[in-house]
Amino acid sequence: MSAIASMFSQSFFHGTKADLKPGDLIVVGYQSNFTEAKPLSWVYFSGTLDAAIWGAELAAGGGRERIYVVEPTGPVEDDPNLTDKKFPGNPTLSYRSRDPLRVIAEVTGWQGHPPERLQEMKGGIARLSAEGAAIID
Repeated sequence: MSAIASMFSQSFFHGTKADLKPGDLIVVGYQSNFTEAKPLSWVYFSGTLDAAIWGAELAAGGGRERIYVVEPTGPVEDDPNLTDKKFPGNPTLSYRSRDPLRVIAEVTGWQGHPPERLQEMKGGIARLSAEGAAIID
C-alpha cells in the first residue's frame, strides 16, 4: 500500500474489558458487553474512538477498560442498533460483522467521558433494560 493510500485508510476500534494482545481474534459467540442476553452472533466495532470509549466504559465485568485497534476479517455492515434506531446515516461509524476482528494494537492514553455523563448513559441503559427493550440485535 502506498503512503498516500495508507494515510486515508480507515481505522476501526473495539472497546471492552477483555485483556487481548495483537493477533488475538474477537469472535462471535460470547456474551454481550452490555446485556445478559444470549451470546452474540455479531462482533461490534466503530470507526470513531469516542464510540469505542463508550464500549469500554459500559462493558460489564471487573477488568480494566481497554480499546483496541481492530481489523475486520470478513464482510462488514452498519450496526442497526445505532444506525436504524438512534443515529440515521451512521455518524458514529458503528459496524458489525459475523467474522472475527483481529486485534492490531491497544490504544493507550485515551480519556474517558466525564463521570456524570457516564452515569447518565448507564442510567439510560438500566431503564431500557428494566422496560424489556432489546438493546442489541
